[in-house]
Amino acid sequence: MAENIENTELLIDEFDYPLPDERIAKYPLNERDSSKLLLYRKGEITSSVFRDITQFLPENSLLVYNNTRVIQARMFFRKTTGALIEVFCLEPNSPSDYVLSLGATSVCVWKCMVGNQKKWKEGSLEKEVRVGEKVCVLKVTVVGKEKNTSFVRFEWDNSDIHFAEILDVSGELPIPPYLNRKTEQSDLQNYQTVYAEIEGSVAAPTAGLHFTPEVLESLKQKNISTTEVTLHVGAGTFQPVKVRNVLQHHMHAEVISIKQETLLQIKENLRNIIAVGTTSVRTLESLYYIGAALIPGLKKDETIHLPQWLPYETDVNVSSEQAIDNILQYLEENHLSTLHADTSIMIRPGYRFRIVRGIITNFHQPRSTLLLLVSAFVKGDWKRIYDYALSNNFRFLSYGDSSLLLNE
Repeated sequence: MAENIENTELLIDEFDYPLPDERIAKYPLNERDSSKLLLYRKGEITSSVFRDITQFLPENSLLVYNNTRVIQARMFFRKTTGALIEVFCLEPNSPSDYVLSLGATSVCVWKCMVGNQKKWKEGSLEKEVRVGEKVCVLKVTVVGKEKNTSFVRFEWDNSDIHFAEILDVSGELPIPPYLNRKTEQSDLQNYQTVYAEIEGSVAAPTAGLHFTPEVLESLKQKNISTTEVTLHVGAGTFQPVKVRNVLQHHMHAEVISIKQETLLQIKENLRNIIAVGTTSVRTLESLYYIGAALIPGLKKDETIHLPQWLPYETDVNVSSEQAIDNILQYLEENHLSTLHADTSIMIRPGYRFRIVRGIITNFHQPRSTLLLLVSAFVKGDWKRIYDYALSNNFRFLSYGDSSLLLNE
């Protein structure tokens, strides 16, 4: 039954827990797959080590992971007065497509957070950037504002240099703020999954950080299939819920991209989908509502956007198979090989999972939307899981330990 969001309350205080700073993993373990693994199966909680995860995955599982790659999105500019200005690229604005914007050769505009903005009220900032033997002067100018973000135009005078190259040599990898330390050389490798491929995120899909080539090989040996989706993780993933009633929280939108062959794999394995990380969960569950509620009548050049509360405000009785079929039909009719969309859905207690049957995920911040998602999946049993993790010396957050959550 559709829900009246305006007349419903969900208190964020119910999703709080004490997390001492010493329990936050500031660095990963030397061996990614030696991290602890909490197992939650039909309400029973046990523990193991991540490299043995294949022993606990149901037969015929299809693991869906997020192949996004973190870009070096944080840049610094020095004013002639000496003031240091930080420009943190969040998402492309013009062109809005990640591939086109990262491939730009003279100019692009990004939505950014600007640090020390009170010292940069007008004009442009410049610095020289060297990419191998190639050199350019990079100029940045604020061309618009939206709430606490700015639209920044990047211009450079060498068309042999792509914007992605500028970020690679001039930018800094944005590690999570709760690590309370500067980015180090080791983070350039540690804060990327071994299967990271498509550039665009400003935060890693951290559930995937535990995977190694050896673990991926062990999946093959057990005939467990894998496939990939792309969701570019935005800075909003770290945004705490600051309102008393969760249902007044504004959820950030993130861009998703899924190939036609992946959709076919998902359709064939709808009873066996294990999502690697909350970003994969959000992508997969968005698929259902895109297919069930948004596809009919859409044209090729229209943007597919999934509103925050659509899963709760709409009575949808379409099967998961039919929803995926609708998307496949849409792609075929419009001669497309990949579904592109953006999603703002919030998965919180009361959500009905349509595609995901299991989740591999880390341990999340108190009062976060990611913790709400976990609570929704385990039907409110998150406190017992987190109490177990705290009592058994599990390491928390991005560089911390992992869990495998199964309801069936």
